[in-house]
Amino acid sequence: MAVLALAACSDSGGSTAPSTAPSAAPVTVATAATTVLPSTAVATTAAATTVATTTSTTSTSTPPAAATTTITTTTATTTTTTLPPTALPGVAGLDGDALQVAEIGRSVDGRPIRAVERGTRGGTPVLVIGVIHGDEQAGVAILEQLATLPVPPGIDLWLVESMNPDGQAVPQRGNAHGVDLNRNFPDGWGPIGAPGDGQYAGTGPASEPETQAIVNLVGLIRPALTIFYHQDLNRLSPSNGVEGQLKERYAALTGLPIERITGGTYTGVAATWIRKQTGSPSFIVELGPTLSREQADTHAAAVLDIATMAAAA
Repeated sequence: MAVLALAACSDSGGSTAPSTAPSAAPVTVATAATTVLPSTAVATTAAATTVATTTSTTSTSTPPAAATTTITTTTATTTTTTLPPTALPGVAGLDGDALQVAEIGRSVDGRPIRAVERGTRGGTPVLVIGVIHGDEQAGVAILEQLATLPVPPGIDLWLVESMNPDGQAVPQRGNAHGVDLNRNFPDGWGPIGAPGDGQYAGTGPASEPETQAIVNLVGLIRPALTIFYHQDLNRLSPSNGVEGQLKERYAALTGLPIERITGGTYTGVAATWIRKQTGSPSFIVELGPTLSREQADTHAAAVLDIATMAAAA
């Protein structure tokens, strides 16, 4: 599947608000997704099955000439059996030290969207999303590394391998409705195109269940840093303030150039909405057309490096 031309997936940079509350009007979304609180226990807790066992009747009779007496004894025994947790396919490289593996929503076609929490619960929340456009999947390799590398102290790391599993399965840019999820977020949403168009924005702000899942997750964890992976422009767009410093550090560690991205219609962009909601850095990393294992390792290490910077900012 061809990747659309320049900037079809970028947030075109942007500066970070110092620490102000969002100015955008709130948007209410309806969702059937499982609500996950940052303080909950691991979502894959085992189920308990109760088994009841009943002992049947016992009769004792005297000789024929005497009256007959029947004694009935019933014993009820309850046994609790703990079932092992079910495996969770589709969670990138999940290591055994996850604090939580939570289903945060379902796609249009019913595929689960899961978040893995690692590190220090109650620490500085950092959110990394590997796939938003289904035909741009190189970010998964970075998430696989982030699911196993040691997390720096004080970082509450949240990993979403893919918020667009339906698009990934095809693969295609949009979700099963043909919506570009990076044009479907509430900030500045506007109608773009029609189903089948590369930047089709959907029927309204946060109209898609995948968008709603991320909107709800962001509202719960309030990330101090959010990173989305895209392809294949191989760059970071310039920014100001703390976000600019984080991008410069990321670029220095990975070798990505910092170059402006132009040419798209940038309404309803995920990173922009999160930045305005949280007042914290939120940006896109444009990977190249391919990503080697060594490059994935480098990018994962860069994420953890700037996560520590964001926590100190």
